[in-house]
Amino acid sequence: MLQVNGKLRGSIKIPSGAVKEQVEQLALAAEVAQKYMEGRPAKKVIVVPGRLVNIVV
Repeated sequence: MLQVNGKLRGSIKIPSGAVKEQVEQLALAAEVAQKYMEGRPAKKVIVVPGRLVNIVV
């Protein structure tokens, strides 16, 4: 699951062996995330392995 500012915005597929840094990069590059971030930088990225990624803008 992909969240932006704590609200569910979509989902992305990530390889099961991905490390936290890879998950953050994939989440920030996702088209869904870019749409809701509106060009603003991420202040924080919270990763719960195997569950969700929350991007705080």
